This record gives sequence, C-alpha cells and structure tokens, in this order.
Amino acid sequence: MHYESPIQRRRSRQIMVGNVPVGGDAPIAVQSMTNTETCDVAATVDQIRRLEEAGADIVRVSVPSMEAAEAFAKIRAQANVPLVADIHFDYRIALKVAEYGVDCLRINPGNIGREDRVKAVIDAARDNGIPIRIGVNAGSLEKDLQKKYGEPTPAALVESAMRHIDILDRHDFQNFKVSLKASDIFMTVAAYRQIAGQIEQPLHLGITEAGGFRSGTVKSAIGLGALLMDGIGDTIRISLAADPVQEVKVGWDMLRSLRLRSRGINFIACPSCSRQNFDVIQTMNELEGRLEDINTSLDVAIIGCVVNGPGEAREADIGLTGGTPKNLLYLSGEPNQKLENEGLVDSLERLIRAEVDKRKTQEEAIIARGN
Repeated sequence: MHYESPIQRRRSRQIMVGNVPVGGDAPIAVQSMTNTETCDVAATVDQIRRLEEAGADIVRVSVPSMEAAEAFAKIRAQANVPLVADIHFDYRIALKVAEYGVDCLRINPGNIGREDRVKAVIDAARDNGIPIRIGVNAGSLEKDLQKKYGEPTPAALVESAMRHIDILDRHDFQNFKVSLKASDIFMTVAAYRQIAGQIEQPLHLGITEAGGFRSGTVKSAIGLGALLMDGIGDTIRISLAADPVQEVKVGWDMLRSLRLRSRGINFIACPSCSRQNFDVIQTMNELEGRLEDINTSLDVAIIGCVVNGPGEAREADIGLTGGTPKNLLYLSGEPNQKLENEGLVDSLERLIRAEVDKRKTQEEAIIARGN
C-alpha cells in the first residue's frame, strides 16, 4: 500500500536548521519542545535524546535567562539533533546562545526592544548562519493590535507577523521561518492560508495550547491536517499537555497518514466486532508497545475476520486475517502460513522483525553497490 501522496506542496525558500533542511522540497520536519527545567542539564539532555529516538528532527528549548543560556551551552554539546532556542525580551540571551552554537533562534523581533538591539541579534544570526523563527501567538499579540481588532483574529496574526518580517527585511535578512499559532482551529488555519500567499519563507505549523493528549491530538489533526492537505507547512509541532515524546509520535502518525513522510510501522487494524477470530485490540496494543523501536517503513494489517481481512492483508507488506480454525498470514500480498491464536503476538513480532531485518540487509547491499 505504498501510494504517493497527491498533495502538491507550497513552494517555499529552503533554510537550514543545523543539518536539517526546512522548506523547498525537503521532507516536512517534526519538532517538539522540552518541558524540563533548562538549567537541569542532565534532565534536559535525557529528554532530548528520548525525543530524538522517537523521531524528532528538531527540538526547541526555552532559554529564559542568562543562567539558562549557560546551561544551554552544556546541552548543545551533548545533543545530536538541531536545537532551537526560545527567547523573549532579552536580546543578550540571543547573542549568548548564538555564540554557543544554537541552530535557530525563536524570537519576535518586535519584543526585543530598540532597533540597535534587534540589529545586534540579526547580525549575530547572519554571522553564524543561524535562521530565525518568527513566532506569532494569539495569546501575546501586541496591545495596539488587540485594540485595533478587538480580539485575536486571523488578520491580526498576519499583521503581527508582517511587522516582524518588515524588521528583518529592513536589515536584508531572509533566513527565517514563520509560525502563526492560536488555540482556535479556524483562526489558525485562516491565518496560515492568508500568509502562505504573501511570503516565500517556510512555515512552521502548530495549534498552540491544543490541550491534553486525546483532545489536543484531535484538534491538531484537524487543523494541521487541513493545512497540510492544502500543501501548506514545512515543519510541524503538535502541542500537547503530555509527554513531549507523544508530540513526536502524533506528528509522525499525521505525516504518515497523509503519505508525506514514512517512519516505522503503519498499522491497519479493524475496530473488532463479534466476527473476530482473535482479540484484535489486545493484539494491537501489544504489537504497538513491542515494536516502537522499529524505524523501517512497513504496512502491517491486523484484521479480525475474513470479511475485509483478505483484501486489506493483500495490500499490506504483512497482513493477518482472522480465520477458523487458524488465522491466515499474508506476506507481500500472498498467503504465507497459518497462525494459531496461542502465541499469536509472539509469532507476529518475530515475522515483522524478520521482514525489517531483510529490508535493512537489502538497503545495505544497495548502498554498498553504490559505493
């Protein structure tokens, strides 16, 4: 079931966040943000590593003080993924983390202060090849815009972003990306659609303060899904009041469902009913838990009965159809063997890992021939 995505992505200027390309024809990058105390270097580094293992391409770290900037230097030295420093108000923090090797600065030029301070940050970014992310949020709009519009609106978000962009334009700095986030889906989607036609820079997508794991996932999927299907978006962050690792997993699930990126196992599973010949829900829960370490792209269908089972199983790389007295396993669209219910999860895990190992060996052989 390896179909190309029909989505035509918006053409955007490509920037580099560390070694990760963002925009242009680059894959949509998945981001998250640490929620540890930045000055706790060990805890922050540990969380960054867990995010990297989950598939984060880029990780953002809040740097609210000079003390946190000093901690950031130690964190940067131990992290493998590109790091974005989230900075507000104090331009000296931006200068310090630029010195320490930050991969991107998340700022709003308008809240840095005087023009000379803004210029100092832009010069530091330019001299060190560091992109800037302009981050507009409905909860922190400028007071005059709040007065002008009465409340946060898509137009207010875009006007705020364009103000910040104008500052960068005055200093001939084009190495930036933009985000316009709100907790309201309609406002967020409308704002991104509006600005997408006004600038060429990459867009970072997110529904800010989306909520807890379940509700936040739903809101993010609806809002970001609508934009991604429009071809809008070069990097995403799923904002959840949950373990940041879950943000990364949901982000990958979203991109995989839209065929925009592929990583790990894409499970096709029925919701189960009285026709099932094995416990589909338990089987899925166990398989997902056991196979989280797999990064190889693979379609696996787990269907409880013979109504839709054979059709789905034939389309998957590995497919299981419930049957009586035994379940039928398909490999690459062909019936392969029958499996008992007893030890079913163990058998499936073994077969899936064997297929992953086979594909890795094939990929390594192709690479070796190319060299």
